Amino acid sequence: MAQTISLRKGNTRLPPEVNRVLYVRNLPFNISGEEMYDIFGKYGAIRQIRIGSNKDTRGTAYVIYEDIYDAKTAVDHLSGFNVANRYLIVLYYQQAKMSKRFDQKKREEEIVKMQEKYGITTKDK
Repeated sequence: MAQTISLRKGNTRLPPEVNRVLYVRNLPFNISGEEMYDIFGKYGAIRQIRIGSNKDTRGTAYVIYEDIYDAKTAVDHLSGFNVANRYLIVLYYQQAKMSKRFDQKKREEEIVKMQEKYGITTKDK
């Protein structure tokens, strides 16, 4: 079993954005769950890994740790880590930012539907 790296030092205060859920970008499209567990499991016990599989989410994943300190250690060590000639971008999951992105896509889709409904084009004439 891999040895885990511990960050815990008494009553260490963590920044407010730190949480157990990590958002990973710039993954190779063909990475397996087993490879993800090998890479991220070195930093602590993992509760769940979700790898994006559709067109919009390929190359991304969510990694959920059992312990917040393990998640912080993983972010500190794996941001910029090279996997198959791709440098990982490891961020803390932030619900507010993700919901804004989703709302933006939803608004854009509604605008396109309205333009189609009323025959409006956005091409310069």
